[in-house]
Amino acid sequence: MADNLTIRQMPYSLEAEQALLGAVISDAEKLNEVPFLKTSDFYLSQHQTIYSILVDMYRQSKRIDMVTLLDELGKAEALKGTDLVKYIKLLVESAAFSSNIEEHAKIIRDKAVLRTLIDVSQGITEDAYSAVEDVDTIVGNAEQRIYDISNSKYTEGFSHISEAIKEDLDILDRRANDPESLMGVSSHYKELDNILRLGKGDLIIVGGRPGMGKTTFAMNIGTNVAKAPLKDGTMPEVVVFSLEMTKQQLAERILSAEALVDSNSLMKGSITTDMWKKLADAAGRLSKTQLLLDESSNITVTEMKAKLRRLKNLGLVIIDYLQLMHSERHTDNRVLEIGNITRDLKLMAKDLGVPVILCSQLRRESSATSKPGERMPQISDLRDSGAIEQDADAVVLLHRDDYYNTGDGESDGGIPVAKVIVAKNRHGAPGTINLSWYGSYFKFVSVETRYEDK
Repeated sequence: MADNLTIRQMPYSLEAEQALLGAVISDAEKLNEVPFLKTSDFYLSQHQTIYSILVDMYRQSKRIDMVTLLDELGKAEALKGTDLVKYIKLLVESAAFSSNIEEHAKIIRDKAVLRTLIDVSQGITEDAYSAVEDVDTIVGNAEQRIYDISNSKYTEGFSHISEAIKEDLDILDRRANDPESLMGVSSHYKELDNILRLGKGDLIIVGGRPGMGKTTFAMNIGTNVAKAPLKDGTMPEVVVFSLEMTKQQLAERILSAEALVDSNSLMKGSITTDMWKKLADAAGRLSKTQLLLDESSNITVTEMKAKLRRLKNLGLVIIDYLQLMHSERHTDNRVLEIGNITRDLKLMAKDLGVPVILCSQLRRESSATSKPGERMPQISDLRDSGAIEQDADAVVLLHRDDYYNTGDGESDGGIPVAKVIVAKNRHGAPGTINLSWYGSYFKFVSVETRYEDK
């Protein structure tokens, strides 16, 4: 089979390459219509040389005609032995039958992508045969190389303001007719949704000092999203990368929150008949979702992307937590490494078109002897902060006075109140909301909601 592949003609369009070159020779201004086209997109080496020289002449504001072009082409070693006069005339004649240079350029580019795909596929085949690296690495590299091809986009040049306005007016019209459709993913906390929606492509940092409940808060949102069907009736895939807890530990927390069963009872095995019924009902509800858990402790951003790209209905990604991650680019500077990670995660969110919630620790600067008002977290408290704030579209900080056992924290009818501080909101104003904290259930709820905490 490999022999058959090697003798097959690589995909290219002679007609499109000749017509485009002829069009540029006749009118160099047409280069402005195809800013995305690269010299390497041409298949024939002589066409690459001619196009490169045409682009150089145009950039240097040199007049392009038969005389000046032939003079420049005559200096090119790659064209030695070619009847240049005859071939240039042929190119100009090829352009006479079509004026659609942009379509020709797209054909040339598409053929170039196909050739790249063939080259990459052959490289993947060689990697599989040689098996120098472990299977997971080979598969991950293969997926990354294929993805890089599918995701490679040439810069299309400028867009006139009228085009951008038209696109925005279309979005505004859709938003007016269906406000929910373009507002991002709902956290299903009404108070929070009024300030912040989880936008597609957004990186949302959830920060808190140890014990504040950042993992619980992120998982509550993840469960809420996973239980809500999309408009087409399908269930969104919500992926949780847990670098700290095992999937069993995480599942027990999720089950406790969904069933409203005391987590201490689960840990001790003191489970009543009523609790078993609640757990069974909750397990049934959760089994209908697409809540996916990954407990890989040393996973990289590239490996995350490889796994996520296999999913067809991805709605939300949760990562717990930032300080346990390591960059693939080695550096002894931890702040720089964290910056590399957050930048890669932002690009991942943008490439996949889904919100990514990233849990992050805060520094322990504030001591338990401080007054509650002095312990309110700020963005500057993010550990190894560096570029975290810069890359994040939103930063949400959690604070609970009850954690410090001072007796002077806020409560709502005896239920501890957590402050959810939207300290940064790229798409709107910052703000603060209150949520009730049911620690025994690992659950944050709207203050209007009441549970009997047993």
